[in-house]
Amino acid sequence: MRRVVVTGLGAVTPVGNNMTEYWNSLVNGVNGIAPITRFDTTDFKATLAAEVKNFDPSAVLDKGTVRKTDLYTQYALVSAEEAMQDSGLSGNIAEDELGVYYGSGVGGIETTLENHEGILAGGPKKVSPQFVPKMIINIAAGQIAIRFNAHGNAMCMSTACATGTTAIGEAYRAIKDGYLTAAICGGSESSVNPLCIAGFINCMALSQATDPNAASLPFDSRRAGFVLGEGAATLILEEYEHAVARGAKIYAEICGYGATCDAHHITAPDPEATYTAKAIEKALAGVEYSTDSLYINAHGTGTALNDATETKAFKLAFGEGAKNVKISSTKSMTGHMLGAAGAAEAIACVKALETGILPPTINLTSPDPALDLDYVPCKAQNVQVDTAISTSLGFGGHNACIAFRRVK
Repeated sequence: MRRVVVTGLGAVTPVGNNMTEYWNSLVNGVNGIAPITRFDTTDFKATLAAEVKNFDPSAVLDKGTVRKTDLYTQYALVSAEEAMQDSGLSGNIAEDELGVYYGSGVGGIETTLENHEGILAGGPKKVSPQFVPKMIINIAAGQIAIRFNAHGNAMCMSTACATGTTAIGEAYRAIKDGYLTAAICGGSESSVNPLCIAGFINCMALSQATDPNAASLPFDSRRAGFVLGEGAATLILEEYEHAVARGAKIYAEICGYGATCDAHHITAPDPEATYTAKAIEKALAGVEYSTDSLYINAHGTGTALNDATETKAFKLAFGEGAKNVKISSTKSMTGHMLGAAGAAEAIACVKALETGILPPTINLTSPDPALDLDYVPCKAQNVQVDTAISTSLGFGGHNACIAFRRVK
C-alpha cells in the first residue's frame, strides 16, 4: 500500500488571502465575519457574511483569465498557484501522473446571476459566450488542470458542504491505489449574493445576529445558524517515496478517509449520528492513535442540529476517550465556506500537526451543557498532537472524514 503525504498548501479565505495570513489569523482568533458589502441587505433577515477581502486576482492571473472566469474559479486558481509553488512539484512529475480533484458546492453562481439579469433586460443576445464555461461546476478543476498541465484524472467533486473533504479523500485513494503520483485537490466557493443568502435564510439555516462576535457560535448554547463564507483552499497530495526522492517538504501524511451517507433528510443530519460516526471510524481504521493525542477540526456549523449530532458522533466513535480529544471549529472565524470548507479545515489539521498549535473555537463563552467535550474555547492551545481528523457533513446526508498524522 502506497503512502500519501501533503507537500503543498494554498488558501484564499475570509481571514487571509494566503497561507501565512490564514494560519496566523486562525491561531490569533481573528474573526472574518462582518456586515455584507456585496449588496444592500435592507430587506434581508441575515446581514452578516464572511467575505474574502481585498482579493486581487491580477496579482496571479492574467487579464484574459480573469475576464473568462467566475470568481469561484479565480479563488481556486490563486490558491492552487500558491500550493503548487509551495510544493515545488511543477517540472518534477510526469504530466500524466498529476491529477486534479477539485470541487464546489454551487459553482459559478455569480456568472449565472449576471447572465440571467442580462437576458431579462435585453434578451438572448445579452448572454455572454463565456457564460457556460464560466458557470459550470467542473470548470475550476478544468482550469487548474490546464494551468498546471495535469494530464492525469481531472475530477470535479460536489457533495455540498462536504465537497472539499470528499475531493481530498478521493485524491488520496487515487494515489494510494496507484492511479496517480500526485494530485491538486480542494474546493472553492463564491456565493455571497442575494439569491444564495435569501435561499439559506428561507430554509432557516443562517444566523440572524447583527453582532459578528455573536453570529457563528459552534457548540455554544446561543447558536442559531451558520454564517455564509467563501474562498478556496488547495492541498498538494503526493506519493511518499516520490516526495522523498525529490526532497520535498512534507507537512503531514494522510492516513485514512471515510465517507458515508445518512440517507435520512435533504438538509438535516440524522440525529442518531450513526453514519457520521461510521465515517470517522472508517477514516481511522487501521490507524494507531490515542485519543490523548488527537485533534478534530469539526464541521461545527453553529446550528442546533449539527453541533449536537457531531458531538454524539464523537462519543459513538471514541467512547469515553471522546472526553480526551481536542476539538475546535474554525467556522467560528471563517464562517461556512461551503464547498471550500472541508479543504480549508483540512489545512488547519495539517498546520496543527506541523506547529503544535490548535486553533480555537472563538466566542464560545456560553457552553451548552449537553455538549460536554473539549472544544478549545476562545484561545488557541499549544498541544502537540500526533493525529488529526477533519469531519464534514453536507446537505443530502453526505458525511466525510479525513485523517492525518505526523510523519515520523
